[in-house]
Amino acid sequence: MKIIFAGTPEFAAAALQALLDAGMEVVQVLTQPDRPAGRGMQLQPSAVKQLALQHALPVFQPKTLRDDTAQAQLRALQADVMVVAAYGLILPQAVLDIPRDGCINIHASLLPRWRGAAPIHRAIEAGDRATGITLMQMDAGLDTGAMLLTQTLPISTADTTATLHDKLAQLGGQMLVQALQQLQTGTLHATPQPEAGVTYAHKILKTEAKLDWQQSAEILARRIRAFDPFPGAVASYQDTSIKIWQASAVAHSGVPGTVLSASADGIVVACGSHALTLQVLQRPGGKRLNAADFLQGFPLREGDLFQ
Repeated sequence: MKIIFAGTPEFAAAALQALLDAGMEVVQVLTQPDRPAGRGMQLQPSAVKQLALQHALPVFQPKTLRDDTAQAQLRALQADVMVVAAYGLILPQAVLDIPRDGCINIHASLLPRWRGAAPIHRAIEAGDRATGITLMQMDAGLDTGAMLLTQTLPISTADTTATLHDKLAQLGGQMLVQALQQLQTGTLHATPQPEAGVTYAHKILKTEAKLDWQQSAEILARRIRAFDPFPGAVASYQDTSIKIWQASAVAHSGVPGTVLSASADGIVVACGSHALTLQVLQRPGGKRLNAADFLQGFPLREGDLFQ
């Protein structure tokens, strides 16, 4: 079976590694063009490109797939299937039609819940108790294609987007290998998505990072976990923006934003409902620190006010 693989970040690299570990034939890797990154803003290859080059796989980095030349190059491969995982480019219908068995997408949610760009973040933010992976037969819509395989994964109260991402990436790779094996034996079947239960996971914006202390502690705790590692939840104190990386809701009350206590065990801040114990914090330019170490260099006291 000839496979075209299209993906860009670490989530996609886990799926590509699963294909390679299973001995499957990847005839072409598509990934986004190299992007400037780091302090020097040097061009950096994607995680998928790095993995592909390690395994001497041919890499194709078109800026668009709407180009006739790019489509002709893909058509010449005579691939059986294309696998798409967090690629980042829109696949026009002409490209979806190129592989004999179409295009299979790995989506990090239980469709039709959380279609769109940020399903992991939004599931945690919403307080979902479970998420999962859906393998989908791609069509021209936004994550609207028929479902091929689904598997549920619980969301723990300690999960962040970072930890849940890694679990889902590994699960997606395992399910992909299973799906392609079933495709080869003719036992892979598609089921249309239900019309009920559709939600959209809109892209995460930096403007969402600031914590609103008028909200409940439970909501803020979920947002902190959802925004780790990006964009990081931000608490403003005087002229300083402090990132909050770990916190838990506790049964205290007070004027929202007010520090109720500050000790090595955490900094307790009143919210619209209950309070939040801040446990891991970061000053601009600094490292993530537990509350005890953070307070050594940034003393906060009872009565201080976060904006």
